[in-house]
Amino acid sequence: MDVTGENPGREASWKKMSKEPPRGPRPPGGACCTSPTETGNERDWTSTFLRTSLRVSGGRSGPVAEHCRRPAAAQPPPSLAALPFFVFFHGGYWQSGSKDSSAFMVSPLTAQGVAVVVVSYDIAPKGTLDQMVDQVTQSIAFVQKRYPCNEGIYLCGHSAGAHLAAMMLLANWTKHGATPNLKGFFLVSGIYDLEPIMHIPENEALLMTLEDAQRNSPQRCLEVALTQPVDAACPVLVIVGQHDSPEYHRQSREFYQALRRGGWKASFEELDDLDHFEIIWNLTQKDYVLTQMILKTIFQES
Repeated sequence: MDVTGENPGREASWKKMSKEPPRGPRPPGGACCTSPTETGNERDWTSTFLRTSLRVSGGRSGPVAEHCRRPAAAQPPPSLAALPFFVFFHGGYWQSGSKDSSAFMVSPLTAQGVAVVVVSYDIAPKGTLDQMVDQVTQSIAFVQKRYPCNEGIYLCGHSAGAHLAAMMLLANWTKHGATPNLKGFFLVSGIYDLEPIMHIPENEALLMTLEDAQRNSPQRCLEVALTQPVDAACPVLVIVGQHDSPEYHRQSREFYQALRRGGWKASFEELDDLDHFEIIWNLTQKDYVLTQMILKTIFQES
């Protein structure tokens, strides 16, 4: 889908970022994907979501990269060595959520022969944005080293997780000793310009400065990058829900446009009748439009 009519140079609409709860009933576990300020009972939501995730995935989240701390065996399991890998980064404004509460999409993907990796990173206030980006980079390098015969690594992130996934577009893999076999990106309801976050309460835990925001903004990094994509054929899907807030729509459209200007094979999709939480929670469903987009991309590319 082509997106026109947006002016990348216009004033950001971050002051209009909605603090209202999402449209309609929140799916179980919505707290893992939202800011702590948007729910008064985050512990109950997360507990419900964790139980649901484990039930949906049968208690298995596939190989889990925990900042590369798990020692690698001499040989990877043969059943995983030559599969496509779907690597997921959870949302939560970089200060809530976890890998344990984010295994809900496992069954529809593993049923089709996709290995699923749910990545952990140190959320704020323990972790800084620089540390989170580095941990995510290490985790992807770990997957490549552990499973070098993979049939492609596909990164997916939601909200703050989409920001972390987007930062991998221009990552310096040389210092990590492995260039991952990246074959696709699914950036769902993401945040790509971090400067607006400095002006809302969520920055109290992040303690993000202007320099931090600029250094860790995929939008800015992409615009100042002097290099072309390593693989110009690698698809980048920028996805937003119809009922996401105006700021998510603005940032998604402008990031998509920056990708196209930078030579990336980018596409933009607005999914009908979905809010910021439903758009990712519905990955539990095998017939869900985003589940099918993911599988179609993986098996066309692998």
